[in-house]
Amino acid sequence: MAEVVIVPDAAAAGVLVAEEIVSLIRANPDAVLGLATGSTPLPVYEALRSRLGGVDVSRVRGFALDEYVGIDPSHPESYRSVIAREVVEPLGLDPQRIRVPNGSLDGIEHAGDDYERAIVAAGGIDLQLLGIGTDGHIGFNEPGSSFASHTRVKTLTEQTREDNARFFDSVEDVPQHCITQGLGTILRARHLVLLAFGEGKAEAVAAAVEGPLTASLPGSAIQLHPHTTVVVDEAAASRLAHADYYRYTYANKPAWQGL
Repeated sequence: MAEVVIVPDAAAAGVLVAEEIVSLIRANPDAVLGLATGSTPLPVYEALRSRLGGVDVSRVRGFALDEYVGIDPSHPESYRSVIAREVVEPLGLDPQRIRVPNGSLDGIEHAGDDYERAIVAAGGIDLQLLGIGTDGHIGFNEPGSSFASHTRVKTLTEQTREDNARFFDSVEDVPQHCITQGLGTILRARHLVLLAFGEGKAEAVAAAVEGPLTASLPGSAIQLHPHTTVVVDEAAASRLAHADYYRYTYANKPAWQGL
């Protein structure tokens, strides 16, 4: 079972996860981070800004979860731009050590395999940040994705495009295709940290944590991982049947275990 940590709000979640990442980097300056985009991980990146002072991040490496296919890398909403703007620059990471899947149409046929090889060559991902969509997707693994899937091109559902339209001028401007780490790729990371905030994510969170393991709810794949931490605010936790149990176990957890 995933460990579920219920916090008052997104800011508290950001501090909690940021402190775990700082501890990881202090213990392993060559740490490899799995970087999520969208609004969900922003509190983590914000909290990291004030906690990395004096921490050597020059050797930290990172791999983004996904990228749109066919989008200009310089577009402000390409994930290459988002990662640079929200993570690399403010945290002082070496941009040469941060990888984003190649969404260029030139070479897209083998871009997934190239990314898989790069992750393996880096020694694998130590801590993978995740959000979850209202339909239960993680990364851009839409319902029906194989639990064994690797980085590949996927077609985005209309719901996902509508959810992401807030970052574009209209839903028509949201690309129809993406290249994303697969569920199998994500499950190879040594620690998964899934964040979710707000009532709109409550149903997906409950299904992922407590529901059946099913490809129809890709987020349920976290149940297969030996070290998963789910950090949610009270609203996102509102549908959890065992919320009191999660609060009790976290409150009585040995401090040395960390997240």
